[in-house]
This record gives sequence, structure tokens and C-alpha cells, in this order.
Amino acid sequence: MPRANRYFVTGQLWHITHRCHEKAFLLRFPRDRRRYRYWLFEARRRFGLCVLNFVVTSNHVHVLVQDTTEGVIAQSMQLAAGRTAQEYNQRRGRNGAYWEDRYHATAIEAGEHLHRCLVYIDLNMVRAGMVRHPANWPHGGYVEIQRPRERGWLVDLPRLSALCGFATVGGFQAAHREWVAHALAGSAKRREPCWTESVAVGSRAFVETVKETLGDLARHRELEGAGEAWALREPRCAYFADLPTQTGRLRPKKPRKITPSSANTIA
Repeated sequence: MPRANRYFVTGQLWHITHRCHEKAFLLRFPRDRRRYRYWLFEARRRFGLCVLNFVVTSNHVHVLVQDTTEGVIAQSMQLAAGRTAQEYNQRRGRNGAYWEDRYHATAIEAGEHLHRCLVYIDLNMVRAGMVRHPANWPHGGYVEIQRPRERGWLVDLPRLSALCGFATVGGFQAAHREWVAHALAGSAKRREPCWTESVAVGSRAFVETVKETLGDLARHRELEGAGEAWALREPRCAYFADLPTQTGRLRPKKPRKITPSSANTIA
């Protein structure tokens, strides 16, 4: 699986997923989910990690970041994952692995693909059946985006707003609410593996550039898509787009039947 720290590209957006060992619910207690967020905050403070969105579930995490300085993602993920595991194991008198090997990173193209990735992360616990709206899950970026903290903030809201093409934070927040509402009215519970299993998601030009960067590591990976909806991936998965666009880009093809996700699956 690709890791963001191996392929430093200034400004690149990465959707990072990390699962607990053997899919165990090691983050089931709110205190552990809060601690993971705390260590992400410490990574922002210590190393300058740029976090654009996140969600901490009961057995895995999603973190959307921008690559700003070489090595910062590796240092940050090591801090957050390592300290969370250490604290849990010490408190529970537990030995053994906490995380399932290394984290996975998917390169995301800015623009409409970023919009969709944001919403996909926001709706994780809705797909898991834990809440009906992301506003009801306190361990995610949706709450911070819509109700920014005055202190201890994690999501870089001004940068996220600019990357999504908005001149003001207020304009972005309003659009973000509409994207989520539209997804909830449609296919919010549909799992889209492309966001978590792909190497890259974006336009064909973007995906081909990522494949070229990977070189031999991407030799046997598939490039699939149509129009401006492309993904570079190993397993086959459907690529859907559910948000309305003024340009009409990223419209969904005929959907493929997908088994509903559960809380113990990266979704």
C-alpha cells in the first residue's frame, strides 16, 4: 500500500486510513477517540501537520491532510498512532500490536474530487449506522468545520475553504452543509471503496501523473474511469459521484450492487 511520506509532493492532498489490528474495536471508548484527536493536534502544533478533515471511529481512522513539508506526515502519523496505542496498552495492561501494520494513503485531486472525499469522510459513521447525521458524531471534522473552535482547533478551515474554491469560510461552510444534506438524501449509506483502496482519485491526467511518480510500484495497478472520474487502484471498485455540480462532471455511471458496510469495515 502507498504511504504519503514516501512520495512527498508539495501541496499534495492525501486521504489516510489506518485500521486497528485485526479490526478490533480498540477505539470504542470516547476517551481513546479523544486521545487520538489530541495527538493529531499535537502533530499540528509540533510539526505543522495540515489537517483538512478527519473522523475517528471505533476501529479505524480517516485523516485528510495536505503535504506541506517533507517528512511531516510520517512524523505526525507516527506520533498519533504510537502515543494512542501506548496509552491504551498501558491503561489496559495489554501487549501486542494496536494498529494493522502501516496506514494507507490515497492521493486526492483538489476541486470536485476533494469535495466528494470530504463528504465521504463526514458520513463514515452514518454508513456504519451509528448516527443519522455527522453533526451527532463528536469525533469528526464535520463538527469542527461547522462550529470552529476558538482554541485547540485541528482542521485548517481557511486553507480547506480555499482549496475547495471558496473566497470565504462562511461560503464554504454553507456549501459543505448542502453537500452533506444532498448525500444524506441520496446514497449516504453506500460504501465507495475507491476513497480507501485506491492509490489516487481524480482526473485522468492527475491519476496518470501519480502512477508515473510511483514508477515500478504502480506497474500492475489499474487505471479505470471515464470523463473526469478516474482512479488508480489494485482491487476493482465502483467509482460513484453523488453531489450535484454545475459543470456536470463526475456524474455516476450505472451503479454496481455493493454489500452494505458495517462498523468494523473501513468505510
